[in-house]
Amino acid sequence: MKTPVCPPSSLDCRIAESRGRLYRVALAWCGDAMLADDLVQETLSAGIAKRSQLKDEKRLFAWLYSILNNQWNAYLRKKKNHDVLDEQLPSHEAGPVENAEQADIVNQVRRVVATLPVVERQVLALVDLDEMPYCDVAEVLEIPIGTVMSRLHRARKRLLEKMERATASVPARKDRIRLVE
Repeated sequence: MKTPVCPPSSLDCRIAESRGRLYRVALAWCGDAMLADDLVQETLSAGIAKRSQLKDEKRLFAWLYSILNNQWNAYLRKKKNHDVLDEQLPSHEAGPVENAEQADIVNQVRRVVATLPVVERQVLALVDLDEMPYCDVAEVLEIPIGTVMSRLHRARKRLLEKMERATASVPARKDRIRLVE
């Protein structure tokens, strides 16, 4: 049995263990695995370095998402043309037949989400992917809660419309794959 690197109650340990949650959100925001990993690494480093600034440990995740948001915004400010995300879409590799349809759906959703405006992607990822309460999202993104709700509504509406258009133009599964027995 492995000995834990740090006590489970340690703030540093809790910050480090949040890597997976932060990565999912960062990936949803930027659409690039390497960039998401860099953003999370910077977030964790800043979180550990500035842990004394955390006033309430119950708000750890909201605090870390705020740092992640700041890292993301800093990246966007540095990058001259940050609207072109189509080059960073996930690949279309197919898995086994029983997983191919699920993989297609996941890829299709990722492609459609990547076409949403950045501000809508941020809200959608925090609320729907990480199940963060609206008030926490408002705090993390430093916007009013009403803005969170309107951005989420617009994001979900656009996502649904784009998914409906995308699935209407795709032929039925049986036409695309032929099983050989």
